[in-house]
Amino acid sequence: MSGHGKDQPIIIIHKHAEHDEEHGGAWKVAYADFVTAMMALFIVLWLLSSSESVKKAVGGYFLDPTGKGKQVGSSNVGAGEVARLNRDDMHQLKNKLEQAMKQTPAFEKMEKQVRITQGAEGLRIDLLETQRGVFFLTGSPSPTKEGMELIQMLAEELKKLPHKVAIEGHSDSAPFGEGEYSNWELSSDRANAARRILASNGIPEERFSQVRGFADRRLLIKAEPTNPTNRRISIIVRNIGLDEMEEMGREVPVAAAQEHGAKKEGEAPKKEAGSHH
Repeated sequence: MSGHGKDQPIIIIHKHAEHDEEHGGAWKVAYADFVTAMMALFIVLWLLSSSESVKKAVGGYFLDPTGKGKQVGSSNVGAGEVARLNRDDMHQLKNKLEQAMKQTPAFEKMEKQVRITQGAEGLRIDLLETQRGVFFLTGSPSPTKEGMELIQMLAEELKKLPHKVAIEGHSDSAPFGEGEYSNWELSSDRANAARRILASNGIPEERFSQVRGFADRRLLIKAEPTNPTNRRISIIVRNIGLDEMEEMGREVPVAAAQEHGAKKEGEAPKKEAGSHH
């Protein structure tokens, strides 16, 4: 081998692809746009086949993505939409409870003493007493057999729901008892007795929002303060979100339904003479 080969220069050839600039990252942008468009198409197709409540919920999210409107009831979606959904739920529950109560053996005897109304607070179930007592023993916070059965039946239906429950006890204006036990104690004790029945039949303690004893401060028939119909237990299935609104200090309107006298609706039995409570 000749020695001059050692001095032969080394040539390095760099080849530049002519299509580098033409086929760079632009295709990725186009592909991303295509995938986004397909996803939007699938969402639209899904929404078209969804129920009305789902459409409203999705629309509500885009109008109020943080959910603050629903918490305080300050936006159209927060107050209006939640109220609409609550009304729909309560209407269905009202029909369901009415059907379930008709299956209760003793319901025929107490049908005129049960009133279910929808109000601003939710669904109100009033158990109206008579002079002789229907749901509670006369002058006692102890429930009757019929009262126990009806409240147990209500528990079976209410325990399936997420709604909070409030319980009220009411009396008429006639003085009751001697010493420290008055209409205040009786109305409160009856409300608590109803709560215990509901709790022992499947409603968790955290579902109870309030237990109230009003004595004769919220008469059902104001023109007849001693009418026995004023004595009642009210079980209120509260609208979803109502407790949170109250905790935040937002004013909640009083349910107008409780202001209407049962006598106007033709449900109040005639006043009977004799002892009461």
